[in-house]
Amino acid sequence: MTAAPQVRKRIVLINGHPDPRPERFCAALAQAYVEGAAKAGHDIRRIDVASSDAPLVRSRDAFMAPPDPAIADVQKVIVDADHLVIIYPLWLGGPPALLKAWLEQVFRYGFALAAPGDARGVKGLLSGRSARVVVTMGMPAAFFRFVFFAHGLKAVSRGILWISGMAPIRESIIGNVEGGDLGHRLRWLSRMKALGEAGR
Repeated sequence: MTAAPQVRKRIVLINGHPDPRPERFCAALAQAYVEGAAKAGHDIRRIDVASSDAPLVRSRDAFMAPPDPAIADVQKVIVDADHLVIIYPLWLGGPPALLKAWLEQVFRYGFALAAPGDARGVKGLLSGRSARVVVTMGMPAAFFRFVFFAHGLKAVSRGILWISGMAPIRESIIGNVEGGDLGHRLRWLSRMKALGEAGR
């Protein structure tokens, strides 16, 4: 039996896969993390971006405007969290378009960043929260990291989370997910469950 964590965390997990089917590997990773966190006594909330119908942000005015009620609810959940986990597949070198559009809705001026002209200057408004970004892909993880320099991961971890003030931000790169190696997938599912238990 797992002992209760010394610090009970409020965790928000975002499954950024656009396909809502539970058999997707990202969904399985998300579920493993949720199960580990719940087992350890953390307060865990899961959000599946595939169920979102948020519109695209098409202008600066739209990015500056107050969000739709559904997005505002997500922002409240993130504000109340200690730790944020984002899981997504690498598509054409970056996050899927639906996830990117959703992140643009959520991490807008006034919530994640001080608006231009704010007396505080360029300032992230979500400090005091840690994060983990998990990205899956068909190519080997080392190839993604050392040949492509993990740009499709840094766009999220640094271009969205770090600039919003979150730290530390940890990254998990899961390569070769289409290789048919069941043991590889099972090991990552076990690792995600352990990360959930640790609240990391």
